[in-house]
Order: sequence, then structure tokens, then C-alpha cells
Amino acid sequence: MTDQHQRVDRSEIIVGVDTHKDTHVAVAIDPQGRRLAQQTVSTDHAGLLTLLAWSRQLSTTRTWGVEGTGSYGAGLARLLTLSGEPVHEVSRPNRRLRRERGKSDPIDAEAAARSVLAEQSLAAPKADDTASESLRQLRATRRSAVKARTQASNLLQALLITAPNDLRAELNQPSVKDTIRICSRLRPAASQSSREACKMSLRSAARRWQHLTAEIAELDTAIAAITTTAAPQLLDRFGVGPDVAAALLITAGGNPDRMRSEASFAALCGVSPIPASSGKTHRHRLNRSGDRQANAAIHHVALTRIRSDPRTKKYAAKRTAEGLSRRDIMRCLKRYIARELYAVLITCQAT
Repeated sequence: MTDQHQRVDRSEIIVGVDTHKDTHVAVAIDPQGRRLAQQTVSTDHAGLLTLLAWSRQLSTTRTWGVEGTGSYGAGLARLLTLSGEPVHEVSRPNRRLRRERGKSDPIDAEAAARSVLAEQSLAAPKADDTASESLRQLRATRRSAVKARTQASNLLQALLITAPNDLRAELNQPSVKDTIRICSRLRPAASQSSREACKMSLRSAARRWQHLTAEIAELDTAIAAITTTAAPQLLDRFGVGPDVAAALLITAGGNPDRMRSEASFAALCGVSPIPASSGKTHRHRLNRSGDRQANAAIHHVALTRIRSDPRTKKYAAKRTAEGLSRRDIMRCLKRYIARELYAVLITCQAT
């Protein structure tokens, strides 16, 4: 660890931290923007405590600007929050600053502190002790398992295409699940022939698919349990299941500073209307920004309702008669759904 500092009598300092996997670099500045001290610590618990003690030696009042509170800076943000320290998440320095001043850990840490001083590019740190963080981890693991299961299924289908004719005719079933069930029961002989190698490969891919399916079911059970406890009102809405509710809770919990109104929530989810008018044409288009996971969740609700909900079917028919395209109708529906679900999310957060 390196320690370069001078004790000051100022009532408040700002500490910027550039976070990494093995070390964190911190730079302290005063309210006038003058650089006071620099500290480098390890990322283990002892190092984080050292950094906190170092900052307390400089001043009795501190404000922190930390990069990457959802990744390398998660442990530091957690410790600072539990210690009652005000923490802001700051964005990485822009390219213009890097061209002018260069790139190094102390420079980035000082830039983080100056972002807090100027109140620019600030956000609330990601909370990791709430239901949204638990759901984020479970959904990330589930997405990975679903992707791996799809790869296993594609591999099995490719192996069947090149399998011997009699083996392919025996194993190729109308249902993918039936094919996987039969392939998982194959008993390849202890031979080096291509036929036996094909049977072993098919069995391995089928069992991998079955294992991943069981893993996904286990994760779905955990996600359903958390969403039922955290947001039962959300699950009562038409078209909202545990996975959709989890995606919305993650978005709401990870962006508390952007939940000021239902309009800001709609923009966060990428369902706010974007003007696309020109000349005599007056229209709006779909928003392609925002949290794409939340956007996909609201899109799923809209699809479910437009297929099964009588009110939504009536609304879609009315707007179609008015000349709106299906894309425009979906845009309007997603905006209405965001307004509805925002009120439910606010209620869930309050309770």
C-alpha cells in the first residue's frame, strides 16, 4: 500500500476512487478542487478498512465518488454505505479528458472526485442487499443456463444429422424432449468405431440438456419465491409472471434515482415515445434506448395481453381502424403498461 497525504482542517473533503480487481486508488480533494492526498489499497477487507481510516484522518466529513459500484467497487460501496458514508456512483472519464490529461489510475480517481464536486454524471450506487440484487444474480445465471441448453440442443440435432442412417431413424423423434430422453439412455460399447463415438456424443449432449433443464427449473423456483414475497401486487397484473416481475424489480432496484415519475420510468425501460415528425407528417417512433431487459419484459406483457386480454384486443382493433400500424399500437400499449406497472412498483417499494 502507498500513502501520501497531509492532514487538513477543512470540514469536508471529496474522495474519488478508481476501482480494479486487485487494488483501489483513491484521491481526495477539498471543496475548492485542490488535490489533497492519494492512497492505494488492496481490495480485501483489510484494505478497504485502511482506506476508510485514511479518509477519516483527512476530515470529519466526506463524500465519495466510486466507479463501478456494481462490479469491482461493489465491496467498497457496501462498506461505505454500512459505515454511514455518502456514496455516489460516477461514470468513467470521457475520452476528451483522457486525450487531454492522459490515462492512469490516480488521474481517473481524481476525475471521479471532481465529478462529485461538479455534480456531473452521478448516480445512486447499486444496492446489493435487496431483492433486486438477488434476482439479478439468479436471472443472470438462468440466462446463461438457457443459452447453454440451447447450444446442447443444437449440438444434438447436428450430431443426429450425421449419425448412421439406422441410428438416426431410431433416435429422431417428433418431439425434442422424446429425442433427448431416448439419447440419454444410449449405451455405447467400448469400441473406437465412429458409430459408438456418435452414440457417446449423443448421450453426453442429451444428459447435459437434462441437467441444464433441472438447473433452470430450480432457478425458476427461487425467482418465483422472491418475486412472490417482494412484489405480490405485480404478479396479480395480467401477463406478469415471475420472470417479468423479476426483470422489472431489477430495473427499479438498480436505478432508484431514475424512478422519479412514471415518465422517467418509461424512458428508463425504453418505451417512451420519440418524436419522428417531418413536414406534414406528425408521428412518434419506438424508443431503442433504455434498459433492454425491462423493455423485453414490458413487450412480453403487451404480447400476452394483445393475444388474450379482451380489453387489449378491443383497444388494438380500435386503433387499427384509426389507421395505426401494429408497431405503433405496440408502442402505445407498452407506454400504457409502463404507467400501470410503475404505480405497482412504487407501492411494492413502499411496503
